[in-house]
Amino acid sequence: MATILIADDEERIRRLVSDFLKKDGYEVLQAEDGRQAMELIEKKGSQIDLTILDIMMPYYDGWSVLRYIRGLKNDMPVVMLTARNEEVDEVLGFELGADDYVGKPFSPMVLLARIRAILKRRAEQAPPRMSAYGNLEIDESKREVRISGRPVALTPKEYELLLYLSSNRNVAISRENILSSVWGYDYFGDLRTVDTHVKNLRAKLQDNGTLITTVRGYGYRFEPEARS
Repeated sequence: MATILIADDEERIRRLVSDFLKKDGYEVLQAEDGRQAMELIEKKGSQIDLTILDIMMPYYDGWSVLRYIRGLKNDMPVVMLTARNEEVDEVLGFELGADDYVGKPFSPMVLLARIRAILKRRAEQAPPRMSAYGNLEIDESKREVRISGRPVALTPKEYELLLYLSSNRNVAISRENILSSVWGYDYFGDLRTVDTHVKNLRAKLQDNGTLITTVRGYGYRFEPEARS
């Protein structure tokens, strides 16, 4: 199930697009300005499959957010929205790395069709992703983790936790960010949930559990270089 970020300062637009996307089976994140969009991309960039960016937003406009995304070497698809019908905007968007451009007012069905086409094209082009750390393999195409070729029985949340940490390897991540990124902003649990899942995940990874190091008083870090 793909996750799509909608960044637009008009609540009516966000709600309309979100409703159509959710009915089509997508997970949806929302940002009401450019700053919030950047924060979500920083925290959840590896989990966002496509971003819809309005050009005219408070704090940072759509161009700035698009530059930020591409500056992170993130190749997620981006669809630009604008109320201005100017050719120069469209040209600039494509030059900065936008995948499509939709002018307001727009048909939600047309926008949805373009999103489907972009994601389908991306899925056909993308090779299966697999990461290896010694005898530990993370196969994203199968959502499977293996040690020396043998599958490890992880719960869905343990898998998502490992994937999130390994996707941000060598970066110290706070418990708060882990909780919001893996469990979601609507989760009402406490930070002990993170500690418990890390403990269980380390045990299941056997010797590879040392790849997840503790950052005292802060959180955790997936650190391949920490293995002795």
